[in-house]
Amino acid sequence: MIYLNIIYYLIITWYGYKFLKSDGRIVKSPFDKTEHYHFSGPEMFWVLTFSTGLLAFSAPFAVDLMAVRLLTIMVLCLIGFGIVKDKPIWSPALRLYVVYLLWLVIGCFYAPSAAYGFRVILKYSYPLVFCLFASAAVDNFAVAFKASVLARKVAVISIIFSFVPLIGYLIPGVLWYGTASAIHYISIMTFSISLFFFTDEKNKNLWYAVLFLLPCFLWVFRTSIMGSGVAIMAFAIIRWRIKSLPVIAGVLIAGVIAVFTIPSLREKMFNAGTDNATIENFREGGITMDNVNTNAREAMWQFLEQTLYDGHEIIGSGTGAVQQYMYTHSIFGGLKVAHSDFVQIKCDNGLIGLYLYTAIALLIFLHCFRIYWGTDDDRVKLFAITAGASMLGVFATLYSDNTVNYSMATLSMPYGFYGMTLALKNKLND
Repeated sequence: MIYLNIIYYLIITWYGYKFLKSDGRIVKSPFDKTEHYHFSGPEMFWVLTFSTGLLAFSAPFAVDLMAVRLLTIMVLCLIGFGIVKDKPIWSPALRLYVVYLLWLVIGCFYAPSAAYGFRVILKYSYPLVFCLFASAAVDNFAVAFKASVLARKVAVISIIFSFVPLIGYLIPGVLWYGTASAIHYISIMTFSISLFFFTDEKNKNLWYAVLFLLPCFLWVFRTSIMGSGVAIMAFAIIRWRIKSLPVIAGVLIAGVIAVFTIPSLREKMFNAGTDNATIENFREGGITMDNVNTNAREAMWQFLEQTLYDGHEIIGSGTGAVQQYMYTHSIFGGLKVAHSDFVQIKCDNGLIGLYLYTAIALLIFLHCFRIYWGTDDDRVKLFAITAGASMLGVFATLYSDNTVNYSMATLSMPYGFYGMTLALKNKLND
């Protein structure tokens, strides 16, 4: 199967390059099948690339193929900058992102391994390049909508292959594994909620939103459950501002109820032998962090911070220090990832790195908020609220997952939506 994944990778790369260099194609309208649009070559490339973020093309003993595909897409986007007629749109948040990348580069000079530092920089560079390309390539709402709807279709297919018995064995390694997919679904769920409010197909999009919320509960992935909740609350803040408080309270209450009433979630949430895991004890303060089962992650985080962060709080131990240490030392059963991008950022690039990266996510959210309330065009509103809400939802998952490692499937979505938002807003202004 490794060879099949290589073939799949070569095919999709060829089509991406072919689209990018072409004069475009006539495609069916995403709104009315009897109508057609002309999409330029870069627009066709964007539709293909954005909608296939869930295709990993990995295989046992060939996990680097995912990194190769990520690098390939970045190279094609860079080539595309010389083809598209419009220039990338630099918002304050994206300019700050460049500052963050420069800080990562500086971190390589005092890192234990420049090679590991380069790998980390590559994964952080991808969302920025992806976002900038979208801002330059997307010329109208039809392109953005087509790319987003196709991404949702691919996500539906991935759910089918994940939950229907045995058929997943037909395409091993083609789709991203569950943890990355569950984080990807946060953005698709948010897009479906947006369509619920901005289109007439209420029931259809509500069911889609529920469909993409379910996997994190069925798989009992606490990180993506948290991210989904944050995305819904962020959506409410953009949509209703101060009036969103009842929705936020409702999400928090629903989350607490779910933890204590869903058996599989309660079992995974608390340590074995925790007999007092009830809502009543929680209200009385009888539940502490000592009762929470972190699957030894907290112990690993403390160890990494003691080893690579303490004494280097401001600048960290250098870009890639965590990966270099975990690959060269057998710790916690041979784990190779920290299962917390926040911990990794602190250890690699210190508080400066953590504050910069957090500021980027918050600035994008605030910019989307401003765009949403600064326009009367529902098409721009649709993408602004999707980008802002999914950004905070996915950002929350960095707390206890390797979201940056899955950049192609995870961070590409909110940054892609943000890039399309910038493009649509710019076209509206023109």
